[in-house]
Amino acid sequence: MSLVGPFGLTVADPQLESALQTGAAAVEEQLHAAVKSADPFVSEVAAHLVDAGGKRFRPLLVLLAAQFGDPQAPGVVPAGVVVELTHLATLYHDDVMDEASLRRGAVSANSRWGNTVAILTGDFLFARASDLLADLGPEAVRIQARTFERLVTGQIHETVGPQPGDDPLEHYLRVVADKTASLIATSGRFGAMLSGASEQVVELMAQFGERIGVAFQLSDDLLDVASETADSGKTPGTDLREGVPTLPALHVLRRADPADARLSQLLARPLPDDGEHAEALAALRGHPAMAAARADLERYAQAAREALAGLPDVPARAALEALCAIVVERSG
Repeated sequence: MSLVGPFGLTVADPQLESALQTGAAAVEEQLHAAVKSADPFVSEVAAHLVDAGGKRFRPLLVLLAAQFGDPQAPGVVPAGVVVELTHLATLYHDDVMDEASLRRGAVSANSRWGNTVAILTGDFLFARASDLLADLGPEAVRIQARTFERLVTGQIHETVGPQPGDDPLEHYLRVVADKTASLIATSGRFGAMLSGASEQVVELMAQFGERIGVAFQLSDDLLDVASETADSGKTPGTDLREGVPTLPALHVLRRADPADARLSQLLARPLPDDGEHAEALAALRGHPAMAAARADLERYAQAAREALAGLPDVPARAALEALCAIVVERSG
């Protein structure tokens, strides 16, 4: 029994462990190859976040889903590279919009090379992902296009914010489903589909990915408040500083408790001032809203477990169940 990949999944079955480690190594090799360019500067910037590491959660889900078909099928590893390249591209763009200074424990690309270079590098990675997709067939291209549509729609809705009459918390969960869960759902779909698994398995893996994807983002929301930089590789309270509402903050605002007047005032706007930011972060860490957010996280993780019930009872299913536990536990 050992850990597989940076995400830290513990796999009890030796054959599955070996298959996942082999697949993860192949994804990593092809991922590094995919970000190389004839231009040394483009190669350097494009490799910046690849070299910084990461959880590789999406490729791992591709590899696990492929265990329900033929995990050696030629499209499986390239699909893992495609979803990770797509994810990395969105990170370059996100850091520009968030004005983030740190990503994965390293200086963000926008801080190091400027916003324009960071945006164009994200575009470069999208192009490389599209190049790989062309070899996976028209259905894979169509799925990726629709996934990208959801990613962009989620980002637009997050940027514009809830409209009059919208519940801000429900609006946020829709944003999370589009912006984060859509690509994780596609990771599960690609792995099952390209391995030749049955249509039922393909749909169940997409459903699982959608639900665990929401849970994954809610876990990040809790980490953003509760963790220290050394633990998460990100600056704590980044969303808080930028005035981007996340799950714990939305629970505070929804309570409309007079005792929360000062905290609600802080959470309703960006907090560029270090003193106000520290005040809000400390208050939020000790607030009952954290427990409410954790309950939401556990609800989505349980829904993901329920999606696995229709899958064959094989070691890969047990590993997927373990992923649900990891997503909850990593939030503290």
